[in-house]
Amino acid sequence: MTTILGYARASSEDQDCTIQIKALKAAGCSSVRSEKKSGTTVQGRKELQTVLDYLREGDTFMVTRIDRLARSVQDLEAIVGVIRAKGAHLRATEQPVDTSSAAGVAFLQMLGVFAQFETALRKERQMEGIAKAKAAGVYKGRKPSVPIDEVRRLKAEGCRLPRSPNGSASVERRSIGCWRPESGYG
Repeated sequence: MTTILGYARASSEDQDCTIQIKALKAAGCSSVRSEKKSGTTVQGRKELQTVLDYLREGDTFMVTRIDRLARSVQDLEAIVGVIRAKGAHLRATEQPVDTSSAAGVAFLQMLGVFAQFETALRKERQMEGIAKAKAAGVYKGRKPSVPIDEVRRLKAEGCRLPRSPNGSASVERRSIGCWRPESGYG
């Protein structure tokens, strides 16, 4: 007996998968797994891995849109490769994607390219905004996760920053704000 398994994903904790889950169940999914993780990588996406592990020959892996599955052509091809190797198919409820047909595969590949392009454009716009904010003196970067006063106190007590095997500080500079080697800390 074949099974239709659904997968829903939102990029961040403040987003919601409810609409995707309802659409997947309405499309006939017997089980829907969801998670709130970035689609720019497959690393750490446990629910995705759970669905891929469970797939059997003849099953269908269903998403609402391909960008819910992956945001890079490389990741999309890897996921589809796993699905195919198991003898299963990929379908999307909102796009004409069905890997059981040549046209569906072609459309899937085009959507993958556009998802990756969209991610690159978003990153480019973000970097332009940061550069503009820096030029205007508005951009300060992230707040230190380790209070600089605590770093100074430890330094005054003779403590040194822990070192990694290659000799660099194992506490990242961004963790303590604007710490730089020439400032005398570490």
